Amino acid sequence: MSQRSLLVRALWFVFVGWWATPAVVNIAWLLNATVVLLPLGIKLINLVPTVLTLREPRSVTDPDTSGSGQRSLLVRAVYFIVVGWWLSWLWANVAAFLAVTIVGLPVAVWMFNRLPYVTSLYRFDG
Repeated sequence: MSQRSLLVRALWFVFVGWWATPAVVNIAWLLNATVVLLPLGIKLINLVPTVLTLREPRSVTDPDTSGSGQRSLLVRAVYFIVVGWWLSWLWANVAAFLAVTIVGLPVAVWMFNRLPYVTSLYRFDG
């Protein structure tokens, strides 16, 4: 997939991203509250930076080739159950609020890029 121009991404944010992102975040959180729909909720969380600014999707870090690979599934599951489910909701909604302010937008983008990690310790390249 080719890189989208900065103008297209800015227009997307102005007309769609700023209002669609909080909707996606809260739908993902509701899906994460169920056992059956949790995988779909996690996929939506991973797409939040794309919904906000049309950022190209990221690739998952391969634990075999990276020194900072994924934590074990058990550790990630326990973290999600104890902390990730509520902290990710709070984190994402604070970021969504910051995204509608000019001063807060850079912080919001940074926060949204780290949302998968806040949710379940899920690491990405780049």
